[in-house]
Amino acid sequence: MAKLSQINRNKKREKMVAQYAAKRAALKATADDMSVAPEDRFAARLKLAELPRNSSKVRIHHRCELSGRPKGYYRKVKMSRIALRDLANFGQIPGMTKASW
Repeated sequence: MAKLSQINRNKKREKMVAQYAAKRAALKATADDMSVAPEDRFAARLKLAELPRNSSKVRIHHRCELSGRPKGYYRKVKMSRIALRDLANFGQIPGMTKASW
């Protein structure tokens, strides 16, 4: 089990990303639009830099839904390899069996 503080910190970042998503997208669109005056694009970049760092989507770390483990994460099932293996061994995941040949 991962440290609870790390899990909570990541959840806080996810909330903040959702909160600032529209504002961040609008500022990025203005800053990247070449038809806008350079002064306005620069002002948009400054406003973008003033937003909280944790409001950036890049700062979210993928974690296992069951254990909170940050490494060995499968995006398709949103679980770590260890949790996935445990559920598969107990027959909790339909269609997944242990390999044998």
